[in-house]
Amino acid sequence: MHRNAPSEAPQEAGILHRHYLLVTVGACALVFLAAFESLAVTTIMPVVSRELNGAGLYALAFAGPLATGVIGMVAAGNWADRRGPAAPLYASAGMFVLGLLIAGTSGSMPVLVAGRLVQGLGGGGMTVALYVVVARVYPPLLHPKVFAAFSAAWVIPSLVGPFAAGMVAQLASWHWVFLGVVGLVLPALVMIVPALRGLHGAAPGKPTPWSYGRLASAALAAIAVLGLNLSSQVPVAGGALAAAAVVVALVAVRPLVPAGTLTARRGLPSVVLARGLISAAFFGAEVYLPYLLVERYAFSPTFAGLTLTFGAVAWAAGSAIQGRLGARLSHRLAVRAGSAMVLGAVVLALVTALLAWSAVVAIAGWVVAGGGMGLMYPRLSVMTLALSTPDTEGFNSSAISISDSLGGALALATTGIVFTALTTTTAGVTGASFAGVFALAAAIAVVAVGVAPRVAAKQAG
Repeated sequence: MHRNAPSEAPQEAGILHRHYLLVTVGACALVFLAAFESLAVTTIMPVVSRELNGAGLYALAFAGPLATGVIGMVAAGNWADRRGPAAPLYASAGMFVLGLLIAGTSGSMPVLVAGRLVQGLGGGGMTVALYVVVARVYPPLLHPKVFAAFSAAWVIPSLVGPFAAGMVAQLASWHWVFLGVVGLVLPALVMIVPALRGLHGAAPGKPTPWSYGRLASAALAAIAVLGLNLSSQVPVAGGALAAAAVVVALVAVRPLVPAGTLTARRGLPSVVLARGLISAAFFGAEVYLPYLLVERYAFSPTFAGLTLTFGAVAWAAGSAIQGRLGARLSHRLAVRAGSAMVLGAVVLALVTALLAWSAVVAIAGWVVAGGGMGLMYPRLSVMTLALSTPDTEGFNSSAISISDSLGGALALATTGIVFTALTTTTAGVTGASFAGVFALAAAIAVVAVGVAPRVAAKQAG
């Protein structure tokens, strides 16, 4: 038996029913802690870099966890298919805590970056293991609500994470932003333990083999992402290095995702591709929206950051809406509507930067973008599990997480290159610098809109 939904749970039971309460709270708590750490580190990293004299490694402190997370995702997915999600979840949480301890006790930037690499490895594995837990513990009817809860678990960190991290760094030390989370991981994990008992991997007699080739591909993809992030620091051959890194990343990712993903084959391959494309469009633009408001509209950093908070709240609202609608909103329609909303929002940001429209236009657009992400993100996760079998849940869960991570990482690196090039050309940060970034993000969103109808088979639509 591969699934573990309690037989005594009534059909109408929700994710907070007593049979699911502990695992729901524990899983959401782990998602919350990972989200808080991500947002908190963004806030304190300038202080850390200044104190540790680590400006040269500043970018790597962010790119590194994304890269090593890919390796963690593949390893956890393969392990979950072989033995079930319990062992990879425990190991990934342990690696996440170890990375926090290394970073929190570091006295130099290289050591802190090493901690971040370990943290990313554990965080990537933890994400995939939790997906498999959802597949094995909850009935399919509850999957949209579980993933909606995961999305909502990002909202509170978006609201309080940066402020709380700044206060901790100011009143105590930035070290406690890392160390303070350590003590919260274990209680969250303990709540999930009862639900993990009896969860197995592949059917007896048919063990899923370790795929060392996929692990090697994951490592190569991680190296390519790091190379792309660092290419702008190479004065002469930076462009060639960036192009080579993108090619290597795309070649390396092929064994890590379902066959036909890069060609948008209907069904699961397009589900995985859509996740990567929409992540690339959304996060590639989001990073530069506060920068635009500060640089071109004289917003304070606090008020500019509220734009992201509005988007996060809209994301949670969109997730809640799609969860309540359930089967009344088809997966295909949710993905098509969500991707179109993100495209519209990025285009509004582009026009605002190019024509110097009121900042209200871009801010309102980003609320729409957040709502679109909330509609489609949980549905892509649900579709991934629905199109998986017990012995492929780990692989497919890692595939969609890898697409998500690599899509965002490649977009951030590429938009950074575009922004730097346009800023250099115009001898300073101008509207054109931001317009170039948003134009690239919009082009990616156009492709996402084109792929969206292909997430379902022809007879479904």
